[in-house]
Amino acid sequence: MTAPAQRRVPVPDGLDGERLDAAIARMFGLSRSRAAELIGEGAVLVDGRKAGKSDRVPAGEWLEVTLPPPPGEVSAAPVPVPVPGLVIVHEDADIIVVDKPVGVAAHPTTGWTGPTVLQGLFAAGRKIATSGAAERQGIVHRLDANTTGLMVVAKSEHAYSVLKQAFRDREVDKTYHALVQGHPDPFRGTIDAPIGRHPAGDGRFAVVADGRPSVTHYDTLEAFRAASLIEVKLETGRTHQIRVHLAAVRHPCVGDRLYGADPVLAARLGLLRQWLHARRLGFAHPDDGRRVEFTSDYPADLNASLEILNSES
Repeated sequence: MTAPAQRRVPVPDGLDGERLDAAIARMFGLSRSRAAELIGEGAVLVDGRKAGKSDRVPAGEWLEVTLPPPPGEVSAAPVPVPVPGLVIVHEDADIIVVDKPVGVAAHPTTGWTGPTVLQGLFAAGRKIATSGAAERQGIVHRLDANTTGLMVVAKSEHAYSVLKQAFRDREVDKTYHALVQGHPDPFRGTIDAPIGRHPAGDGRFAVVADGRPSVTHYDTLEAFRAASLIEVKLETGRTHQIRVHLAAVRHPCVGDRLYGADPVLAARLGLLRQWLHARRLGFAHPDDGRRVEFTSDYPADLNASLEILNSES
């Protein structure tokens, strides 16, 4: 008989401030009622102490969960699968920096059946830090599956701890480029609006009064007839933050159907996903603290859409 699984994992940034039962349900693919049962049975500890199902958990707090044996023999660890287009731009004893292609998630999640960064790295023979849940080992931050660009993955346990703390302390410079509908007014500004789950409960996020504090800075790089290319820097790292904030000011990322973008414009530009790219990533190296920075070029589909806009302007 398979023994219960002991898991010790930090609360990810995307679940910052969630109820404990909701966080456990999402992190481990359980129903909310089953998560509440585990909490009631004392099978969940928050930073070493028992907690109630309605307690709110901040990002980075450690959860110790005793999971019952699964009904079948299912491994949570990612299966090595080659991922075409996944480029390693830097690697040393502590970190791997990758340029993530479109259609690739950071790690396996409930409901996602496509390729992941971890699968690609394992298929390439890379060893990753084992800290965190088995399906998210070494992952210190994420990009949406259809957002391209730079991600750093921890190879050593030391790097994992240092980088997780750096992201929590907002010491990592994350610069994105986005093509948005229309022309932001003013051309340069800050969007400071709390983000939480959309009231519709359909997986989207939204600006809501009781959401988590979220701050996005933007600067227009180039204005076209129907759209603007902007540079975005994040103070916080909420799930879908850029997409939610830009949609909230009525300038959604071109191609972002989930957040209200015009499908006609996307089709004219040949876009099948949101125009959003993690352009630069800078941080203190976890080994010796030296500053490192990496830059990623636009992929072919984003470049092609800009060429069309340039030809029309």
